[in-house]
Amino acid sequence: MTGPTPPTPGEELLLAKISAAAGRAHLGKRRATYTAVAYTAPAQAVPVRGLGSLLSFVLHGRPSAPQTGRDARLDLYEHGMTVALKGRIHVVRYDTTSVFEEGAANPYDLARAGTACTVTAADGKRITLHAGPERSDVEEWWPGIRRAVIHAQLPRVLAALAGGERVAFGDVWLTGEGVGSAGVSAPWPQVQEVGIRKGAVELDVAGTRHRLGPAASEIPNLFVFCALVERLRTGGTR
Repeated sequence: MTGPTPPTPGEELLLAKISAAAGRAHLGKRRATYTAVAYTAPAQAVPVRGLGSLLSFVLHGRPSAPQTGRDARLDLYEHGMTVALKGRIHVVRYDTTSVFEEGAANPYDLARAGTACTVTAADGKRITLHAGPERSDVEEWWPGIRRAVIHAQLPRVLAALAGGERVAFGDVWLTGEGVGSAGVSAPWPQVQEVGIRKGAVELDVAGTRHRLGPAASEIPNLFVFCALVERLRTGGTR
């Protein structure tokens, strides 16, 4: 019987670079490793439109055009993740990243992946991730990223709302009293449901549906937003 194939020198060097980057960013213990297809978009000078000093990356920009992806290695840690792509190691922190999801059918279903997601790295670069050659991988790493981002960001957002702050997710905003965008707003007692229809977020206000903000794919951390809506709609900021 033969044992596992020993890593090549190149694989050992890559692992050392990943571990060093994760250590410098204080990402904690490695949880899992996956494969994906990825490409990067250049960092852009866009306005911070999120939680002020609480969350430093709630970005409003999107990748401007599709690009050809390459195989990438994802390493998920306690407090963030690394993406090894084309010899570079990109660090993503769960407490500051903005995640944009393509093809989100139900942001409340944390186990169901969309067609792609774009994460914002610590240096502002955006990395778009697709399912790798083994499609089953995405059903593991995508729910892991979603849950970790919610766990890292939700307490801070709730604290900001409890302190009377207004929190923005791109063009959509929340307060302790209500939710809205440029075209519609409603107090929490009138909000019955938030869902996605034809690629847009819809707000059910007293039985009438209203489109809330831009396309769902343009709302950063949509799953965090939906977790907040459910919490505030049913019980407030605590």
